[in-house]
Amino acid sequence: MKQSTIVLLDVQDERKRQDAKWGEQNHEPQFWTGILGEEFGELCQAVNETVFNNGPAERAKGGYANMRTEAIQVAAVAVAFVEMLDRRHGGKVL
Repeated sequence: MKQSTIVLLDVQDERKRQDAKWGEQNHEPQFWTGILGEEFGELCQAVNETVFNNGPAERAKGGYANMRTEAIQVAAVAVAFVEMLDRRHGGKVL
């Protein structure tokens, strides 16, 4: 299986997890940017804690696995945003 397929399946699994937790989300775009910003901030933190030595407690927030998890969550939230846009505007807009 191609790596891109594995990653996209992981994003799909995360979307399912998010829907199970929160239900269908139909926020206004300005709220989506806040949600994406929060998720991106967590990804930034995971990267920073991987490359900087801020002590063992903070270091635990870093590492490949945490960076990957946070990146998958960013992608899944972006997909959820697109899903909302498609629901509101009738699918793919060219």
